[in-house]
Amino acid sequence: MSTVEELDGHFREAVVAGPRSSDAPVRLSDASGLDRRTVLNLFDAQLASRQADFAARWMQQQGRGYYTIGSSGHEGNAALALALRPTDPALLHYRSGAFYCARAQQVGGVDAVRDMLLGVAAGAEEPIAGGRHKVYGRHELAVVPQTSTIASHLPRAVGVAWSIARARRLGTECAWPADAVVCCTFGDASVNHSTAAGAINSACHAAYQGLPMPVLFVCEDNGLGISVPTPHDWVRQTYGNRPGLAYFPADGCDPQAAFDTAREAAAHVRRSRQPAFLHLSMVRFLGHAGSDAEAAYRTPSEVSADLERDPLLATARLLTAAGILTPRQILDRYDEVGGRVFAVAKEALESESLTNAEQIAAPIAPRRPAVVARTARRTSEPPTAPVGQPVTVAQSINHTLADLLGTHPEMVVFGEDVGRKGGVYGLTRGLQRRFGTARVFDTLLDEQSILGLALGAGLSGLLPVPEIQYLAYLHNAADQLRGEAATLQFFSQGRYRNPLVVRIAGYGYQRGFGGHFHNDNALGALRDIPGLVIASPSRPDDAAAMLRTCVAAAKVDGTVCAFLEPIALYHTRDLHEEGDNAWLAAYPQPAQHVPIGRARTYGTGTDLTLVTCGNGVPISLRAARRLERQGIAARVVDLRWLSPLPVDDLLREARATGRVLVVDETRRTGGVSEGVVTALVDAGFTGTVRRVTSADSFVPLGKAAQLVLVSEGDVERGAGELLSAEPGARG
Repeated sequence: MSTVEELDGHFREAVVAGPRSSDAPVRLSDASGLDRRTVLNLFDAQLASRQADFAARWMQQQGRGYYTIGSSGHEGNAALALALRPTDPALLHYRSGAFYCARAQQVGGVDAVRDMLLGVAAGAEEPIAGGRHKVYGRHELAVVPQTSTIASHLPRAVGVAWSIARARRLGTECAWPADAVVCCTFGDASVNHSTAAGAINSACHAAYQGLPMPVLFVCEDNGLGISVPTPHDWVRQTYGNRPGLAYFPADGCDPQAAFDTAREAAAHVRRSRQPAFLHLSMVRFLGHAGSDAEAAYRTPSEVSADLERDPLLATARLLTAAGILTPRQILDRYDEVGGRVFAVAKEALESESLTNAEQIAAPIAPRRPAVVARTARRTSEPPTAPVGQPVTVAQSINHTLADLLGTHPEMVVFGEDVGRKGGVYGLTRGLQRRFGTARVFDTLLDEQSILGLALGAGLSGLLPVPEIQYLAYLHNAADQLRGEAATLQFFSQGRYRNPLVVRIAGYGYQRGFGGHFHNDNALGALRDIPGLVIASPSRPDDAAAMLRTCVAAAKVDGTVCAFLEPIALYHTRDLHEEGDNAWLAAYPQPAQHVPIGRARTYGTGTDLTLVTCGNGVPISLRAARRLERQGIAARVVDLRWLSPLPVDDLLREARATGRVLVVDETRRTGGVSEGVVTALVDAGFTGTVRRVTSADSFVPLGKAAQLVLVSEGDVERGAGELLSAEPGARG
């Protein structure tokens, strides 16, 4: 493993040794782009990044360095930054220190080293994440913060690139210039991840259809995924001849080659508005991170060969060969930068850390309910929906989407089959014809790409409402919500946000049709995501009012919302008996909305409180009628919001009877009922609590589904057990 001392010593010795016999004189010219001033800026950015890596290791030794993944060996990405414009949005992986330093030079007024080392020290003054994580990000540098990504940011980068032209087409304001190039960097091991494969495929898919897609994928290939070597020539073989993807290879350790090729790639993307793949060959020094025992998997000769390719040394040799700096001047510059960096590191050691949980969590989910309410009450003129007309859940959502599209010109609706077909269940029927293919459109079949498109669109100024066709399909893309959407405001202190309302068809009770994939009742992957709002309407009027709230919250606060729609209730008309039309509801006035975290109560029974959501609402209402015939007066509470739970309403209705039966169509383990019972206990509820749930099982095909999903009979039996239990019992 190369140590700080070895890397520093090798650089000094090689500079003192002077030019190699193979080094020829170099003449730089203004015409080449890499002129005297540019190459000095490049070198200074590389120096700052290298010395920051050294300082981070020193800070770790002092007990105040919490992040040691460095950029040493990847300093060639400074040439990439200088080949781009400072207004080009950049989504960077964790070895992009030199890029960040070079971008800061371009803009001015930003101390990149201070930013980085405050991040290492988890200092609350760090300007983007505020000590929450070590990231590269600054709003004024157009650098969007990413965490320790394994290509999970690539789908978002594709969404940003798509949004630039789409926002202009819609006449809405975009966060980026019309001719911007979106740059995203990642490692060679990450090209094998499904998010990278899916994102690059979706970019090529768009390009194949002639859609503008100005994204520059930059693979910084050091040949290692922590300890696992990337097969020789694998990246080139995989992406070197991809239709619709221009391929630009270069030695990232050679400053001239890296700059020239990066400039050529960026110019191609800017001119053609099509994607390109820049493949930069790199080396990696100091191991993967501070804890990496590189000697366990690398030989001394391999490390020595990499030292000879040191990009910092290559730039120093270019400077001496061009007659710009002498070896002595290079070392003086190296030491001067090192002194400045270590002075900043000492200051970072004294920086204040975050001091309480409330401070840490503050950026996750800002809430301005009064502003959300005003926005939710806005509507197009004249209203596009039939106010007062009895509608089903499906019709209500369809009308509401139309009304919202008419109200918010930046809103876009997309997903699999939502365009010409109008959705599998008809919920988007007629919207494309009415609002055009620029605003309502079909996507390729890849949930990661759908959500990534939404994240990039929201980041760029659009208001995305994507559809995930079935809840089961969400799980292979859940990290786009968990690791990308929900973290952006957290890691940028609200300077960046991705407003999003993702509609998801889910739950069970489709009379056994479709089995598990079409009857998924697993919400555990969503319920623990910080800041994620989970809306779960069951009635037509609530569906409209809650969707208005979600879209308003996304627009006002950048809220990330999961809007769960019960498939089995889409076209339901009856409640108690055939033909009663009791599950229809009048389409609500445009001003009607439901505040986040407010429940709905049916009845005033004083014997028992049934707490439920989704399909559990009609199940509980039918069970309550049957219980009434037995002399038991029950009230039914529809939670409506599963995150945040409506704790105040829940507690009030629980105390009204002193007995609570939670009717939960999700699974017993990891389901909604666990959160409800815990909320009651935490709030000091002293009454009796029981729950009936669906089984810890996937939903089978056919009539067997009825054996694992909660039923009206389960509710009746649970009510009987609860009413006969000792006061205060839990179960």
